[in-house]
Amino acid sequence: MNEKMPEFNNEENFEINKLKEERFKLAIELFESGENFDFPGINIDSYETIKSEELEFPGYSTPIDELLEKFEKEGLKIALPKTKESKGIAILPGESKDIIDDNLMLKHLDIGNINDEKLKKLVSLDNNIKSLSK
Repeated sequence: MNEKMPEFNNEENFEINKLKEERFKLAIELFESGENFDFPGINIDSYETIKSEELEFPGYSTPIDELLEKFEKEGLKIALPKTKESKGIAILPGESKDIIDDNLMLKHLDIGNINDEKLKKLVSLDNNIKSLSK
């Protein structure tokens, strides 16, 4: 058994963990503010992916077109994961409490149309974490 243990870049792991901590702190701040933000729309790749999943698994969650109407009407709010180690921070329509069926992820947002600087930073942090984790 001459298998090598995988090599981990501790500096990279440190950077990812640092970004995750910053993202989580900012998400808490935005969540606790209770603020609803203008909905910037979602990027086309996310829309197409969600739409194809919806066609493959109908009735699994709120249809994307219906969900986008809710976001346009109500704005968006931050929904926190149960723990900071959880996969991701979700966004919900401003009046929704249904994190199971009404959520989108930060990665879905069209970052170019985000007006709020803190929300834009949160999405940027999330994108940076995902790109470093590949």
